[in-house]
Amino acid sequence: QVQLVESGGGFVQAGGSLRLSCTASSSIRSLNTMGWYRQAPGKQRELVAVITSGGSTNYADSVKGRFSISRDNAEKTVYLQMNSLKREDSAVYYCKVDVVTLLYRSLEVWGQGTLVTVSS
Repeated sequence: QVQLVESGGGFVQAGGSLRLSCTASSSIRSLNTMGWYRQAPGKQRELVAVITSGGSTNYADSVKGRFSISRDNAEKTVYLQMNSLKREDSAVYYCKVDVVTLLYRSLEVWGQGTLVTVSS
């Protein structure tokens, strides 16, 4: 069973920075697209940023120029560097990873979520 362990959320003042990490906890054959999503209270979950296995990235317009997604395949980890944080960035952040298991099963796996709170 593949699990994702997230870390790095917390409380920060507007203008500050946080770095989120998400690591796959078990042996897998390959990591494909990895991404971060967020869900604020009363709102739908939305895409923040994704990175493909080839390193191509895509960002929500609201975070372009402030957030940066990266990955370390050897560590089975995806990162989200968040700079110039705004109050509207407050949300629970979830990572999602498309994996291929050792048994060649393709799975979409979600992390448990990590809370980011930005104060003004």
